[in-house]
Amino acid sequence: MTQRIPQAEVVELPGLRDAYTWADDAAHELTIDETERFVSKLVVARGPDRVLATILFTDIVGSTRKAADVGDSAWRELLARHHALVRGLLARHRGEELDTAGDGFFAAFDGPGRAIEAACAIRDEVRKLGLEIRAGPHTGECERVDGKLGGIAVSIGARISAAAAPGDVLVSGTVKDLVAGSGLAFEDRGAHELKGVPGEWRLYAVAHG
Repeated sequence: MTQRIPQAEVVELPGLRDAYTWADDAAHELTIDETERFVSKLVVARGPDRVLATILFTDIVGSTRKAADVGDSAWRELLARHHALVRGLLARHRGEELDTAGDGFFAAFDGPGRAIEAACAIRDEVRKLGLEIRAGPHTGECERVDGKLGGIAVSIGARISAAAAPGDVLVSGTVKDLVAGSGLAFEDRGAHELKGVPGEWRLYAVAHG
């Protein structure tokens, strides 16, 4: 029987005359000890928690010059309005804010379509504040550690966002293919080398409309 069960092990406990180990305190203790020893050998360290997610980076274009033009106090107020607007739109499109660095946001979505819709809405709404953003959604497998997402997919998303022109929502070919049939249109922005990422990546801007 042992040979037919993977990882099974036979242990003979001394002094036992029958199978009713719970009826004898010493036998019961031996059984528990051997069971704990055996189970402890089967414990395997868990690997990283990997999830498929669409991540989105946004960044205000020309923020340093804008801050210099309006002054520190007015810029703080404008930035606070920008942050409140972005957070409201992320919530509306079921996005999860993961980080905020200066004037940029890092968020995650459960699908690329919602990430694109959120990025376009953010772009259009912040223009009413006299601001322009660039954005870069990308879908890939990420590692979740302590509630935060990391890994190469996140790095790719950050590089795509950095490559976007002012007002662009720039996506990877992966995102473009995943939203096929959604009615979204794209403009081919050619092949790009993304810093620190092997190979060339073809990028597409979400068409205005």
